[in-house]
Amino acid sequence: MKNRTLNLTLVLLVLVGLAFTAGPDNRREFEISKNLEIFANVYKELNNGFVDEIDPGKIMRIGLEAMVASLDPFTNYIAESDIERYRILAEGKSNSAGLDFRQVGDYATVVELYEGQPADQAGIKVGDQIVSIDGRDTKGKSTEEVDFFLRGASGTAVELTLRRPGQKNEIKVKLNRGDFEIPNVPYSGLLEGDIAYVSLTTFTREAGRNVGNAIRDMRKENPNIKGIILDLRDNGGGLLNEAVSVCNVFIPKGELVVLTKGRIKERDLSFRTPGSAIEEELPLTVLINKRSASASEIVSGVMQDYDRGVLIGQRSYGKGLVQNTLDVGYNSKLKFTSSKYYIPSGRCIQSVRYENGEPVELPISERVAFETRNHRAVYDGGGVDPDLEVQQPDNIPVIKALNQQDVIFRFVSQYCAGKESMPSLEDLHFTEFDSFLTFLQKEGVIFRTESEKILEQLKAETAKEGYALDGAIKSLDNALQQAQLDNIRQYKTILTNLIEKEIAARYYYANGRVRIGLRNDPEVKEAIKLLRDDKRYRQILGQK
Repeated sequence: MKNRTLNLTLVLLVLVGLAFTAGPDNRREFEISKNLEIFANVYKELNNGFVDEIDPGKIMRIGLEAMVASLDPFTNYIAESDIERYRILAEGKSNSAGLDFRQVGDYATVVELYEGQPADQAGIKVGDQIVSIDGRDTKGKSTEEVDFFLRGASGTAVELTLRRPGQKNEIKVKLNRGDFEIPNVPYSGLLEGDIAYVSLTTFTREAGRNVGNAIRDMRKENPNIKGIILDLRDNGGGLLNEAVSVCNVFIPKGELVVLTKGRIKERDLSFRTPGSAIEEELPLTVLINKRSASASEIVSGVMQDYDRGVLIGQRSYGKGLVQNTLDVGYNSKLKFTSSKYYIPSGRCIQSVRYENGEPVELPISERVAFETRNHRAVYDGGGVDPDLEVQQPDNIPVIKALNQQDVIFRFVSQYCAGKESMPSLEDLHFTEFDSFLTFLQKEGVIFRTESEKILEQLKAETAKEGYALDGAIKSLDNALQQAQLDNIRQYKTILTNLIEKEIAARYYYANGRVRIGLRNDPEVKEAIKLLRDDKRYRQILGQK
């Protein structure tokens, strides 16, 4: 014990000594060395005198993880025990099975299939629960753990045990991992005959080329296109060079797209469009929402800064960081934020305040103003603001509560059980809304709205204080449940649209989800309306 304590103390004292080389600022050097010494002393005294035996590695890891967590959600300490998982993820070994999943209840559940890929060929269905992978039980496992189990080299096999809605027996499926890329443009086409629509879902390889080719093809189909809709909703980003490439579809050669700036000025970089634009004249609208992040925010922000297009939707997520990973000894690593993205106006798209790891929307009064090329005011401090804001259904409290509990997803899984096919997308219409209401009541869905949370608090407090109000609270609970059902009926059209999109994805993949969603999409309708109103379009962009 004494030798171990001595060794740990020596290591920390060496770090104290190294701190004196941290930089030219003597005051900063003193603060670093002082706090390292305090840390070393606390660590040593706890190790020597705490009532119970302490695991030195564990307590140090807690300290390191707390330290990096105080900076931003994207800076992480990777301990030796996690290094193998990190290595597999960093080397790009993917599950290569052609499916996406998320946690629904106790199990990771398939939520997306990619046409023609191993999972699709093996007969896996959206809604299948992944019960085990190569014999390893997945109950209660996080999506990160399940993803780790699925990953492996191309050409290797993995066996999944699945539980399918509507079937009693579990299903075993063997998948051969392969090399494939998810289509980054699942759908493009002409809307109303003369509006070019392109859905870009991720910034993987060839994203810029694919967007450009889609526009070229639609130009050939109709040379008299009136405008373009670029849909970046739910696009979480990807490769920086592809963000530059997508921008280059719409803005000419040599224009600044993004700067990366950090504390070490010599490492700052700038990225400009390398070639001629494919379409720099046609009116452009860009659809964004709160899940549009990183590369999506670069593209949408650049279009806004150059007044190249009108942004429609909701404020984007606010992730504009560059990260580096360094070895920190003993097979451990530090992944940290080294710089931030700055777009042409000079603003940074990174959010500056977080709660529970999520960006917090700041009021305009707390954000710094910048100017677009046409001198329109834009702001930093948290994502990109749309020029035209459109209310999203998932901001409605009851619908938000249903989505958070995966109610629509679970209902559609039950609704589609045993149905081998559906009508064509043109003829697919969900007309059984009462069955959805019955599902809610049968499943005993708890609407976790703010009203419901307050009622639960009231139940707990009155019970604690000994008030005999069970009957009154029960009546209030029943009234609230009935009011919520009435509220759901009020949003029948919105919910029907969401159900139809989920059904379409089960039978027609991502392409079907996008296409059927276009039927009743308020943001697309707003974009089409704007692209047909040249005066209003130019007015929004500050053009004369």
